[in-house]
Amino acid sequence: MFRLYDKIKNNEVYFIAEMSANHGGSLENALEIVRRAAKSGADCLKIQTYTADSLTIDCDNEYFKIHGTLWDGYKLYDLYQDAGTPYEWQGRIKEECERCGIDFLSTPFDNDAVDFLENLGCEAYKIASFELVDIPLIEYAASKGKPMIISCGMGSEENIKDCLEACHRAGNDQVVLLKCCSSYPANWPDMHLANIPDMHQKYGVPVGLSDHSQGYLADVVGATLGACVIEKHVKLPNVESADSKFSMTMEEFAEMVQAVKAAKEIAKGPDYTISEGEKSSMIFRRSLFIVKDVKAGDVIEGDCVRSIRPGVGVLPKHLPKVIGKIAPRDLRRGEPVTQELLEALQE
Repeated sequence: MFRLYDKIKNNEVYFIAEMSANHGGSLENALEIVRRAAKSGADCLKIQTYTADSLTIDCDNEYFKIHGTLWDGYKLYDLYQDAGTPYEWQGRIKEECERCGIDFLSTPFDNDAVDFLENLGCEAYKIASFELVDIPLIEYAASKGKPMIISCGMGSEENIKDCLEACHRAGNDQVVLLKCCSSYPANWPDMHLANIPDMHQKYGVPVGLSDHSQGYLADVVGATLGACVIEKHVKLPNVESADSKFSMTMEEFAEMVQAVKAAKEIAKGPDYTISEGEKSSMIFRRSLFIVKDVKAGDVIEGDCVRSIRPGVGVLPKHLPKVIGKIAPRDLRRGEPVTQELLEALQE
């Protein structure tokens, strides 16, 4: 049972560990990533389902060459050939997820990939930021009636609206949007995480964060802003891949999970009730005390009463009700002004 909506219902964060190309061409690496992700607190392990031919064509002209990114100098076709997760591994990866007690998720990049994942028993679909504008693909995946997790990197408001409408046309309202900055790695000033609550309000669906920045500060911030999903790329030590430079170690992922959970706990509210811990501190509040002896029948002068610690008398706001009044009895230095005394004061 895919647990995404159970987590959302309980106001918890659903953690996705993205494998992507970080298997480094080895099925055993892929299975080890599953095992370590589960131990690190992931709710879900995500892969990608594509072939180079489903993403592009094998062409040498300049349109198909990458410039100015982590993959500078690559030809698109060659990059996807190197980075892909072979289809024949994916059933085995899903079995390992089930054995480790975490969800399996994949990103399809064409209709054939959707069909393949349907036959595999995939319980949800992830749409990548770069496919946000591929409305036919989104509509086809949504038509399967499974939860749709859609990254919105590079997405305009119109793009996001179009993809939601595609899901609705397919009769699918189970949509979670992910705020995303599609830079690798993403720089903090470009992330605009305040979009998370705005997207939730604007589109009326749960919103999470697909994070490509270094470390996990952005994930902590995102969680406090309402992100219900956190997706991060994870890697094994000493395994180089097309995605390893902007991926986090399993140890970092485990730290991130704990930090995000702590941030969610810290950010709970609004709640103005006094905590149990605070109740024991209330004795150190200020209250009104007699600080100079006053005889019965004398006027209580301003230098006879002060607002001091401990907090066993009435609140300092009652000081005007005390100054200038007649003492009903002898008052001793160090005596708190109680509610009973306050009510007994005479003009």
